[in-house]
Amino acid sequence: MIEFKLPSLGADMDRGRLLEWRVKPGDVVKRGDVVAVVDTSKAAIDVEVWHAGTVHALLLQPGDDVPVGTAMLTLSGADEPVEAAAQTAPGAAERAAAPAGPAGPAPLAVTPAASPEPALGRRRISPAARKRAEELGISLDTLAGTGPDGAVTIEDVQRAGSAAVGAAPAAAVTPAAAAIAERMSAMRQTIAAAMARSKREIPHYYLATEIPLEKATQWLTRANAERPVTARILMAALLIKATALAARKYPELNGFYRGGKFEPSAEVHVGVAISLRQGGLIAPALLATDRKNVDEIMAALADLVKRTRAFSLRASELSQPTITLTNLGEQGVELVQAVIYPPQVAIVGFGKPIGRAWVEDHSLRLIPVVTASLAADHRVSDGHRGALFLAHVRDLLQEPDKL
Repeated sequence: MIEFKLPSLGADMDRGRLLEWRVKPGDVVKRGDVVAVVDTSKAAIDVEVWHAGTVHALLLQPGDDVPVGTAMLTLSGADEPVEAAAQTAPGAAERAAAPAGPAGPAPLAVTPAASPEPALGRRRISPAARKRAEELGISLDTLAGTGPDGAVTIEDVQRAGSAAVGAAPAAAVTPAAAAIAERMSAMRQTIAAAMARSKREIPHYYLATEIPLEKATQWLTRANAERPVTARILMAALLIKATALAARKYPELNGFYRGGKFEPSAEVHVGVAISLRQGGLIAPALLATDRKNVDEIMAALADLVKRTRAFSLRASELSQPTITLTNLGEQGVELVQAVIYPPQVAIVGFGKPIGRAWVEDHSLRLIPVVTASLAADHRVSDGHRGALFLAHVRDLLQEPDKL
């Protein structure tokens, strides 16, 4: 019997809340199949299973908020008998007695009966709500939660805080707006924790160089000439591909620092920093980036941006980035000095392409130039190797047809 546990979807994740099951006892799954949807502070994540087998028991119910490492389900192998396994899970008897739901991969429908308010120690309270209550000096046992299953949300705390000082009640907000506000507050805390850890633990070194983009721009103009708008390639795809190939050539910049040692990655999964409309950012991975051509990267990037902004990602996209790229050119800045996202050991930044006077082949002309930067972990690499990495990115962008 194999126990599948809630995986860590990043160095800054310590808990998750089960939103729904995508499997039921008796289903046969293979490695990579999505078995559940889990909510984190950053997004609703499709969690993939990493073993093949038959689902034996579901050990959690939708709404359960549990730490990373908690057993979610059990799988039986091909040589193990599959019994009425759901009865081994908590609450299985109640689920077994419930009317059968529709066929197919829909999650088990569980409608809990009304129950008295749970004891304080077992109440569901969002991290953002707990922190805000501490700031306002509000006792959580005085609050009635309006979130799922009576969870106390940050809006509940804010209303109580307004009433406590005699202020007018806060303006009514829709459940969707409240959920977004709570997620963004939790995301800021998550980002703050990860970045504080990075600056505390990682000895950063920084490098930057100017890269001429004349040839890359000309290549893009030719490549997009006969394409519809929806199929055009953006400069970002070339920057991502060049970064991936350079990471493959300089493996000390591609991997993780864990347990006091560096673990190089056999694959290159470039994490792409994507800004959210409500604020904050997420950096999910374009898997196997170095093996994709620029068309495939462009299509994968468009899909990734869309799903990230809808808070719908796969677990592997959050847990597997081996190096991150951030492109702030659209924000009008020329130089990005980024902070490494642990346990990764490097992050690459690209600023805004600007027109610069450039001398080449004894001639002076105005061409687009971008400043590329590298922040890397000095425990793993040094400035010499980092400089070679950036030089390789520059050289690759001078031959875009080979990307």
